[in-house]
Amino acid sequence: MIECSVFIATSLDGFIARKDGGLDWLTGGAALNDEDYGYKAFMATVDTLVMGRNTYEMASSFTQWPYAGKQVVVLSRGYQSSPQHLRDSVEGLCSSPKELLEYLAARGDKHVYIDGGNTIQGFLRAGLIHEITITRIPILLGEGIPLFGSLDQDVRLLHITTRVYENGFVQSRYQLMGVV
Repeated sequence: MIECSVFIATSLDGFIARKDGGLDWLTGGAALNDEDYGYKAFMATVDTLVMGRNTYEMASSFTQWPYAGKQVVVLSRGYQSSPQHLRDSVEGLCSSPKELLEYLAARGDKHVYIDGGNTIQGFLRAGLIHEITITRIPILLGEGIPLFGSLDQDVRLLHITTRVYENGFVQSRYQLMGVV
């Protein structure tokens, strides 16, 4: 069985980006230090990243591709193609979360990193997320793109651990227990 994890940062009021997708609040100020907040250790356990087109387009606009050495699946009806330098590691698919996991399991994947608001919400609604690590950044945006959307029912979580960083970031890890 494939394990699906989320590793993400939010503002204190639960937004993963500004309404226009901006991440300036995340990459400025206290975030700029040598701490990686456990990201490298987490990524070492991941076989494939699954993200939506908006997240992919944001990541592909960075000066350096942040997922070098990892396979990436872009879930989208509107995905065109990747630049030449990413074609061996990025593929676009249009499928349900369950169908995608069946495909990834058939090729031998064991641990999948789910990223991007809509993609996370879709996998969560399908009951396919196993663990969530959220790093809360001490800033209030007031509005933006929320991490969580509406759910058909409550989802119970088991708190695993919380770590407070010197810069005020608070990272909590949860295991999903299932729907209530």
